[in-house]
Amino acid sequence: MSDASDSNSKDSVSRKDFIREIIDADLASGKHDGTVTRFPPEPNGYLHIGHAKSICLNFGIANEYGGRCHLRFDDTNPSKEEQEYVDSIQEDIRWLGFDWGDNLFFASDYFDQLHEWAIHLIREGKAYVDDQSFDEIKANRGNLTEPGTDSPWRDRPVEENLAEFEKMRAGDYEDGKKVLRARINMAHPNLNLRDPVLYRILHAHHHRTGDKWCIYPMYDFTHGQSDAIEHITHSLCTLEFENHRPLYDWFLENLPVPSRPRQIEFARLNLNYTVMSKRKLLQLVSEKHVNGWDDPRMPTISGLRRRGYPPEAIRNFCAEIGITKFNAKHDIGLLENAVREVLNRDALRRMAVLDPIKVVITNYPEDQVEEVDVINSPEDESAGTRRVPFCRELWIERDDFMEDPPKKFFRLGPGREVRFRCAYWLKCEDFVKDEDGKVVELRCTYDPETKGGESPPDGRRVKGTVHWVSARHAIDAEVRLYDRLFDHANPDSKKRNFLDHLNPNSLEIRTGCKLEPALAEAKPGEPIQFERIGYFCADPDSKADALVFNRTVGLRDSWAKAQQKGG
Repeated sequence: MSDASDSNSKDSVSRKDFIREIIDADLASGKHDGTVTRFPPEPNGYLHIGHAKSICLNFGIANEYGGRCHLRFDDTNPSKEEQEYVDSIQEDIRWLGFDWGDNLFFASDYFDQLHEWAIHLIREGKAYVDDQSFDEIKANRGNLTEPGTDSPWRDRPVEENLAEFEKMRAGDYEDGKKVLRARINMAHPNLNLRDPVLYRILHAHHHRTGDKWCIYPMYDFTHGQSDAIEHITHSLCTLEFENHRPLYDWFLENLPVPSRPRQIEFARLNLNYTVMSKRKLLQLVSEKHVNGWDDPRMPTISGLRRRGYPPEAIRNFCAEIGITKFNAKHDIGLLENAVREVLNRDALRRMAVLDPIKVVITNYPEDQVEEVDVINSPEDESAGTRRVPFCRELWIERDDFMEDPPKKFFRLGPGREVRFRCAYWLKCEDFVKDEDGKVVELRCTYDPETKGGESPPDGRRVKGTVHWVSARHAIDAEVRLYDRLFDHANPDSKKRNFLDHLNPNSLEIRTGCKLEPALAEAKPGEPIQFERIGYFCADPDSKADALVFNRTVGLRDSWAKAQQKGG
């Protein structure tokens, strides 16, 4: 286990919820002498922030109770599954701070056993081969007010069912020609128990079993039995599986399984300004609305990692929203604030200018270069200081100057004086415009008696402080300013197409940005605060001769303010 168990992390503080109360009661009664949970992703896409809640819950409970958590891939649909997804899921879980040790499993490990259990159900008269198509099965299923219609093949003799199932297994039929169904009750009030499909024919290459199988078990038939094989004590699922629990239990009751796990449902994680559907996330990727699964605008864990979200912040957020049985949509601002809280503590400070305008200090020696001491982090004295070069020509942010500033503008303007961070006080004496009337250069003077940014002996004061980068020593970089992918709080509503609410301003690319020399050593994912601007990290695309930085999050929630103004 990695830093997920760090005592300084909020997520290390156990919070009692209804699931933990159930586990406490089971252990106290002697029903279980330990706790075994599992995180069972389907390898048909990348994990997203919603999965993080389940990961933190399952691995967190295992840690708290001294048990174990299995990572099991429910790989029952080879047409949509890839090794790429298996690898990315493992990487994401480790990055979040959790480790399954030796407990890595695949549902495909149990295909032989599941096949034997399917035959067991046929022999018991509790399963039959149906020649209806999937569309016919769906049409005959009925609805919440009307019972379903029995299949014409529901009363097939056991021996005939065994023979037909063997032919399915042998590959004698094409896809969709026949299915194996449980024989339960076509009038059951729970539609999931109306003779659910157990096996379908699918001539597809499996990423682990190859071409051994041309029939594959359905998820509902696989999931509970896999839990039982692994002796899972508490099978924790999101609320959409609540109506599947009677079927989960029916299989356990009617099969000679080695254990009886208990399924418990909790509310999934939903965020505004976000979509969580794997199908829709895949659509965003395949239609190139984003630049891959790890695009920093995506809610995928790999996207959040590339954007610079620290894993501790995600764990803290999951702990903060808690575990309930009530579906709710959380404000994405809560996640962003959790990120700011960690980054404010951990991120080193550096100076960067994203929209540069040149400053020339007319009374500073042309060839002189000095180094000023700048603290690395006001939150951590042990981070020390660094030496930053200062010379006659500097870069500052364009919006730190106004030609005709209002009264409460405390930065540079004609005749105005401000503090240049940790260096000197500078006064704007003049400015230069290009042929289009755009200000391209400021002419300033400095006060040598204000070295280090200290107040001068004459007692005069300034209200503004600006950051800067030495023009002679600056390194160029591309900076990608990421924002929310959607501009509507509920893009996933059934009343609209979620693509209609893609935020056209979700990515702004700035080139020619000027950074202080220390940023040349920034490593991908390392948190950095660009002073007065926001939190950033170097992108994996970054190279020594072509630096690229991603904005993780702003210093404060500017989105909420913009929405209040109708922006």
